Amino acid sequence: MKKTAIVIGATGLVGSHTVQLLLDDDRYSVVKVFHRRSTAIEHVKLDEHIIDFDKIETWRDQLTGDELYSAMGTTIKKAGSKDAQYKIDVTYPLKTAQTAARNGVKKFSLVSSAGADKDSKLFYPRIKGKLDDAVKELPFDRITIMRPSILDGDRSENRPGEHMGLTVMRLMGNIPGLKKYRPIPAQQVAKAMINSLQDDLNGYYIFEPNEVFHL
Repeated sequence: MKKTAIVIGATGLVGSHTVQLLLDDDRYSVVKVFHRRSTAIEHVKLDEHIIDFDKIETWRDQLTGDELYSAMGTTIKKAGSKDAQYKIDVTYPLKTAQTAARNGVKKFSLVSSAGADKDSKLFYPRIKGKLDDAVKELPFDRITIMRPSILDGDRSENRPGEHMGLTVMRLMGNIPGLKKYRPIPAQQVAKAMINSLQDDLNGYYIFEPNEVFHL
């Protein structure tokens, strides 16, 4: 029986690849996308919902399907403040996942980050770690957390600091012992997310940088 997938963060680097892979996958008959702006994709399987994440009560009944894929995330520079970034990186994905679980969605895959740790002194890995821990308590049959290294791919916005970081990480990836931290193509992370939900095993699984490459 064909499945229905749900995607949030669909216009981001990983999310856009996730949507396209799901649309091209014969195992899925419907791909539901919830976002603030259109993906500009036209496809018979695409069911697009333009929503306000602050008003989940207006669209929560539409969060139904078999699998939820969450690739939401931003930077402090783009968000404007730590509070705004926390809302996009933690609050929105968590509320969406909570609602989907209540609506009977059975499987959930989340893009996190290498080094995610709720006890970290650094803001970004700390909030990612908090979300990872929070979703562990949700009543999905299967939960998979991707913790990729720095993402490689073409973004819609210019991030000079990230371009520099990619160059450095590519060089570090040639050093023995540091290969697992080499940049990973965003499409590969999207494939890993989808692959991680294809078996019937239940539970909560975290895939660290090197493991994401092999999914």
